[in-house]
Amino acid sequence: MAQDAANVARKLLRDHLVSGEMTPGSEIGIRIDHTLTQDATGTMVMLELEAMGVDRVQTELSAQYVDHNLIQEDYRNPDDHVFLQSACQRFGVWYSRPGNGISHAVHQERFGAPGRTMLGSDSHTPAAGSLGMLAIGSGGLEVALAMAGEPFHMKMPEIWGVELTGTLPDWVSAKDVVLEMLRRHGVKGGVGRVIEYHGPGLESLSAMDRHVIANMGAELGATTTVFPSDATTRRYLHAQGREDAWHELTADTGCEYELHDHIDLSELVPLIAKPSSPGNVVPVSEVAGEPLYQAYIGSSANPGYRDFAVPAKMVEGRAVDAKVSFDVNPSSRAMLETLTRDGWLGPLLHSGARLHQAGCNGCIGMGQAPATGRNSLRTTPRNFPGRSGTPEDAVFLCSPETATASALRGEITDPRTLDFACPSAGEPEDPVVNDTMLQAPLPLEIARQVELVKGPNIASLPDCEGLPDALELPVLLRVGDNVSTDEIMRAGAEVLPYRSNIPEISNFVYDRIDPDYPRRARETGNHAIVGGENYGQGSSREHAALAPRYLGLRVVVAKHFARIHWQNLVNFGVLPLTFANPDDADAVGQGSTIVLEDLHRALAAGPEVTATVDGKPVQLMHGLSERQLALLQAGGLINWLRNRT
Repeated sequence: MAQDAANVARKLLRDHLVSGEMTPGSEIGIRIDHTLTQDATGTMVMLELEAMGVDRVQTELSAQYVDHNLIQEDYRNPDDHVFLQSACQRFGVWYSRPGNGISHAVHQERFGAPGRTMLGSDSHTPAAGSLGMLAIGSGGLEVALAMAGEPFHMKMPEIWGVELTGTLPDWVSAKDVVLEMLRRHGVKGGVGRVIEYHGPGLESLSAMDRHVIANMGAELGATTTVFPSDATTRRYLHAQGREDAWHELTADTGCEYELHDHIDLSELVPLIAKPSSPGNVVPVSEVAGEPLYQAYIGSSANPGYRDFAVPAKMVEGRAVDAKVSFDVNPSSRAMLETLTRDGWLGPLLHSGARLHQAGCNGCIGMGQAPATGRNSLRTTPRNFPGRSGTPEDAVFLCSPETATASALRGEITDPRTLDFACPSAGEPEDPVVNDTMLQAPLPLEIARQVELVKGPNIASLPDCEGLPDALELPVLLRVGDNVSTDEIMRAGAEVLPYRSNIPEISNFVYDRIDPDYPRRARETGNHAIVGGENYGQGSSREHAALAPRYLGLRVVVAKHFARIHWQNLVNFGVLPLTFANPDDADAVGQGSTIVLEDLHRALAAGPEVTATVDGKPVQLMHGLSERQLALLQAGGLINWLRNRT
């Protein structure tokens, strides 16, 4: 290794390091430049800023997007929009109005800048890594803390270098690159790692292609994904009228990575993730011919111009099959305007497409739910069970080419079997730039006069007491591997309107797995849950930690935790423990009793904790830092901050 040679990820971390050593596994603190919040999580962030007594955000830039809860079937969502707008004016945050577009797409268009760090209360925040940013998803409480000027703490990740060579063949696109990573490594392959792409294959990938890959790095469990800032990045920012934000940020010659992988782009084929996991990936050819109800293009995972223009060219002069709902979800208002100007909406609409407003929509279960038991092909990032809004859904993840080919045929189709040539579409040199739906922060003296507008569905945050020194807890629920936050606290039009009301939203905790859990939890009080591998994968929504804590959850014991949910549990005073011997999990079931004694001393003494389960000793482990132990003893991050000040 050349002396002091560094990869892009290490440069970003080094330039923002405020505490700790950059040794994989040790806790570090980094300075945060940007924050991103969206309305499904942002209302909590604003309530947390209020609870912490914040006067003005201390970041270089913070932006709040309204992109998830766009359906206004009653007062709850629009009331939250009004609250968010008032909170942005009060605290000094950019506000993106409903209908302006998906947070990740709009942030890349208007604010993304190489060399910056960003913390977002959305697990797909790493999409900004496409521009050479270090962008990390986390719980809203940590985002609020970063907005208050505090560093973000995490375990130093390993840096995983993925070399790309070759160029993509016809009918294969960026979605197939990240699906190939998921095919190889599964939904846990990136845990504790930053994925950094490098190599000559990058030259053929646009900034929006890179966005697709960086976005879905979250499905690998990665801390984030990083691309260099190079000539491609410069072209993108120039087209957006923001070339002054560009600077070069590339890996040094001779730098090293802790892990290595290689993808020859020219060898890839159209891939698809079968229900119900992003890691359940096979070639499209293996499932070709299966019947189809819905084909859905757009979302944060395929938000680029070519992701709509190529399908438009595919359907031009043709009609989608009569059995198929062909749903088009523009990623931003500016993208919708650009497609309109360039004449690509016409072919889509004429073919039978259903055009929706710019936002997350069906990706988060807000409309566009498929019919019961019918196959839905989507360019969204996730296909967890029930996430679409239909409990018995069958959602596949694929590229825009595969979704559109299947819409034309009326069955799942390998696009290479179509009887016409593969069209192409590059990123436009002159996209429409429209900032009219972005509201800039107010000057401080005016902002201080703004009152927060709270509708009747917005409730104050519940108080959480500190971790007791002794606990005797019944196990109220036992779940298996890869339980997602969508299963702990589902999304969708029925539930998410209560995102600002923890007492109400707690009625839906685990209701798809065990509808009786909320009632039992309220009656029991303090209790434990036992989980399997990768517990809490998926969304960053902290409701999946705070609502169970409100119901009395004190301890979760699992074989392994997903990063964001593990930290969210700590932030709200729930103790996450793992089995020292995973086989011991088999002996702990629903109805078991877990006893923990002299807990504060045991946690401080080291990573091992001895519990008594149904009268027998079981060795458990924790990976908590001294700072995190202090959070738990205080009853969570807000209490810790109050006590500190």
